Parts: sequence; structure tokens; C-alpha cells
Amino acid sequence: MPRLKALTFKRLLGKVPFAIVAGVLFFLFFSAAFPSLVARYPHAEQHSEDALQPPSAKYWLGTDQFGRDIYSRLIHGTRVVILVGLGSVALALLIGIPLGMAAGYYGGLIDAIIMRIQDAILSFPVVLLALLIIASFGASTLNVILSIAFVYVPRFARLVRGSVMALKDREYVLATQVAGASDRHLLFLAILPNVMGPIIVQATLGIAVAILIEAGLSYLGLGIQPPTPSWGNMLQHAKSYISNAPWYVLAPGVFIFLAVLMFNLAGDWLREIVDPRLRTL
Repeated sequence: MPRLKALTFKRLLGKVPFAIVAGVLFFLFFSAAFPSLVARYPHAEQHSEDALQPPSAKYWLGTDQFGRDIYSRLIHGTRVVILVGLGSVALALLIGIPLGMAAGYYGGLIDAIIMRIQDAILSFPVVLLALLIIASFGASTLNVILSIAFVYVPRFARLVRGSVMALKDREYVLATQVAGASDRHLLFLAILPNVMGPIIVQATLGIAVAILIEAGLSYLGLGIQPPTPSWGNMLQHAKSYISNAPWYVLAPGVFIFLAVLMFNLAGDWLREIVDPRLRTL
């Protein structure tokens, strides 16, 4: 099995698109961790004499209406995007995994109560529910993370529940149970490690969805608030200049597109690695 995984991963590394995805994701995470090393200017530095300049050697992606370097603002905005994506998915995992394990392992009334609550949350459109939460509690980075995590909990809970139900009657689980292991031991040491593959894949895809939701909320003015740069609020400010400064709109739009595409591709390749039906030598 380890050799099969190594061969599969080696085959994926040999693909040029995988190398591109890995490179872009590394660039995003590095930019989020060390934006000052990647950006050319501070994100709030204004050059009023250079307002709405097109892309050039001085300003790689042009400038906005205040003469701020768009490339530098996009790089500094990467920290917010990655923070929201990782933070919301991590919080959804912390809540959704225990709920899904309890529902799938114990069944009965516990399963019915937990899953009906999840079904109620899923009955609302994702963006509409996030908008409702933000409008109720105010726009801030923390509230954006909490709202996205809340709407994503049911997806992890349902995924984990189905996996636990499929595994709890396996021989190795029954043998561990007969040996006198506690429910906590069974769930976290016997079952959860075998569920982590689908969870990791879903988490990767969830980050892409979180980036889109954050961009949508910020575009509507209910997400990350200025002066903190984010790709969504940059897009919102750029819409007024679409005719005379198209680069202002295209730059954040392309960054959002590439980030979502890269995380989706990474999720697809992770699925190929962890799913035995998709493994080929």
C-alpha cells in the first residue's frame, strides 16, 4: 500500500499541471505568511500622481483610484483570504467531525436530532445564510469566519456520519470493541484515522468555496472591511472604473479565479490518491 501511494504520487508529480498547482498554492501561502517580502509597496501607500495607471514595470498590475499598487494590495489581501479559508474550514471540522461521529456511531435518537438540525441548515442557500449571519452580528473578519464555518458544518457532519456508519461494523472495529476499548478509543483511534482521507479532500474543496463566499460577502460590503485589503472588496471598489481602468477589475477577479481553481484541482488530486477506485499505476 505505501508503495502504491508513492507510485501514484510520483505519477502526479510528473504532470506539469500538478507542478503548476503546487507552485501557485505555495506562492499563495508564502504571500499570506510574508506579504512584505512579495509585495513591492505597502498596501496603503498612495501615489496620487499615479492614480489609475495601467500595468507597467513600476506597477505590475496597475494602480487604483488612490494610486495604490494593485499587485501589492492583492498580495497583502492574500493573508485575509487564506486566513478566512483555513480558519472557517478548520472550525467547521472541529464541530462537524464530532457531530458526524456521534450520529453515525450511536444512531437512533442522537442521529435523528443531529442530522435534522444539519438538514435544516442545508435547506438555506449557503450565501443567503452567511449574509443573514453577517447582517445580524456585523461585518468583521471573525464574523466572516464564523458564518462560513457555520454553513459548512453540515457537509462535514454528513460526510463523517456516512463513513462511520460504513466502518463501525468492520471486523477490526468489532475486535477492538470486544477487547474492551471505550467508545472514545474506538471513535478517535480506530475509526477516525480511516475517515481522514475523504475529510482532507472535502476540506481542500471547502477552502475554495470559503474563498468564493468571502469574496462575495466583501463585494457586497458585508465581509472584510477597508482599509484591510481583500480580493472581494477590491473588486467592489473596482466596478466603478471598469470602462476606463479594466485592469483594476481583472486583477482581483483573476486572483480569485486562480485560487479557487488551484484548491479545486488539489482536492481532485487528493481524491485520486486516497480513493482506491481511482488509483492507477
